[in-house]
This record gives sequence, structure tokens and C-alpha cells, in this order.
Amino acid sequence: MAKIKLTQVKSIIDRPKRQKATMYALGLRKMNQTVELESNPQILGMVAKIQHLVRIED
Repeated sequence: MAKIKLTQVKSIIDRPKRQKATMYALGLRKMNQTVELESNPQILGMVAKIQHLVRIED
């Protein structure tokens, strides 16, 4: 399956609790941190909810 790279580009300070929890679930805890994840429907759904906070690369 394809992989995607997520990089946190905006802070989660003053964000709703659900968005913070989604970021932690994806493994993003610090600014400019990058994680590589499998691209499946569950991950893509989570990314869609926080797309304004991350940079997405294929």
C-alpha cells in the first residue's frame, strides 16, 4: 500500500480537543515533526480532519 508523509506546520495550541487527539494518534507531537504512515481509509479520514495543520506528501 502507498505511504504518505505528514509534517506538522501549525501549532495545536488553542485547537479543539478532538483535533489535538487526532494529531497525537497520528504520532505528531512537535512542530516540523514528520511521520510516514500507510495510506488507508482510516488514516486518510484522520488527515482530512486536520489538513489545515499539516503538510501532506505522497
